[in-house]
Amino acid sequence: MAQPERAFEEFKYRRTPLCDLKLTIEGTPLEPVLREFEGELEARRIRVKPHVYLTTEWGVPFPSISIGVPFYLAHPDLTALHGERAGHLEGVGRVELLRYLRHEMGHVVSYAYRLYDEEEWVKLFGAMTQPYLEEYRPSPFSRRYVRHLPGWYAQKHPDEDWAETFAVWMTDDTWRDDYCDWPLAYAKLQYCDRTMTELAAREPLLTTVDPDEQVCELPFTAEEYYQDHGANEPEFPQGLDGAVKAIFEDLNEPEHATDAPRLPAAALVRRLAMPLAADVYRWTGHFPERTRALLRHIAERSERLEQVYPVDREPQAIVGLTTLVTALAMNHVHHGTYLP
Repeated sequence: MAQPERAFEEFKYRRTPLCDLKLTIEGTPLEPVLREFEGELEARRIRVKPHVYLTTEWGVPFPSISIGVPFYLAHPDLTALHGERAGHLEGVGRVELLRYLRHEMGHVVSYAYRLYDEEEWVKLFGAMTQPYLEEYRPSPFSRRYVRHLPGWYAQKHPDEDWAETFAVWMTDDTWRDDYCDWPLAYAKLQYCDRTMTELAAREPLLTTVDPDEQVCELPFTAEEYYQDHGANEPEFPQGLDGAVKAIFEDLNEPEHATDAPRLPAAALVRRLAMPLAADVYRWTGHFPERTRALLRHIAERSERLEQVYPVDREPQAIVGLTTLVTALAMNHVHHGTYLP
């Protein structure tokens, strides 16, 4: 049971308006990583200095040099709440935080120097005027694009393609070996390398600071935020009960049966929800919130169907569940529905 003081702290961070929490980057684990990031910018001779602030999600308002960092990264209670309610964490820990900062810095550089107006940029990445669609259908393992953020994010829009290319370039110099057999992605990286060398001697054209939805201005609580931004439950495929039974009941067939204790399948599905959603997103592009909703549905159906599995067959149950969810996710990514 949580100690009274700890319970009060959790209540405060869930139920107090975000603007009243006085959240800051200073004095949190974010601060030393940001100092490290600033050192990376200096080492790469990048002249534009981004303005970093807390907001609702990662992003750079166009056109500006402001990098928005999710507010939930500023306190462990908010991080835990976001994981619980959203099922997906972006930028937790030093390595992941740097990964997202490098991506967002790509946007900052593009906007600061208006690279998106240059002919070669457009030829390599595409026009910034292309529609920016939240729902995009990536082609996994395409060699036209670099890989940095999960979900084949470079394929979402030319702006993201550049930002991902920049992030790979900024991370280390192994891109020359990693992408030498990917002609189109390699050409983008060469352009980035050449361009950043040239920009080291140029002042940015834009230095506008334009933070959007600063956490100090948000009047709602974290609980209210997740209620308003929860994923809509999609229409789930017909015949899913049969697939669920195929996974778990097969493990109880005589040829597989053992005397091991039986565990509820629903508990296994719920336990795997967060890591499975993250991995499915990384390799398919199926959004984590959709996968979590799908897994909730599978857990509910497993419970209703009273599905169990032998504890010594848990690895097989995990493989079966992972394969099913991945197949459904790929269908949704490419056809917009779980069963085409």
